[in-house]
Amino acid sequence: MQLNSFYPVIGTSQLARSRDFYTTWLGFEIVFEADWYISLRRPGDVSYELALLDYTHPTVPEAYRKPVQGLLLNFEVADVDAEWERLVVRGGMKAELEIRSETFGQRHFIVADPSGVLIDMITEIPPGAEYADQFGPGHLAEQSGDA
Repeated sequence: MQLNSFYPVIGTSQLARSRDFYTTWLGFEIVFEADWYISLRRPGDVSYELALLDYTHPTVPEAYRKPVQGLLLNFEVADVDAEWERLVVRGGMKAELEIRSETFGQRHFIVADPSGVLIDMITEIPPGAEYADQFGPGHLAEQSGDA
């Protein structure tokens, strides 16, 4: 199989609010917008895509017409502390998980989008000794000699 694209589609009743969240706070641009579907893409060298869909739309099989639940999107960033400052301290977003460093190799915090999708903002850090052997060959923590 040759894969041309891959992206999550969030089933939501909060199309406009979610669109505004991802475009205002996370740098996505609108590629396509209808009253039931919005396609978003972040500009740059690599194409990151995300779509928002009215979960009641007839293109969704009837048995699955439910709003998103239990979804966590990871955004790996260069400086999670700067994102904490921008989104939570200055931006006023509610932290669902306060910023912290984890022994499994992440410094991160979590906020939620208007649909309840959790946004985990992450910067990789060297893991603790108890996790160092669990990383696969070529992982950044091993390559840098920090593990």
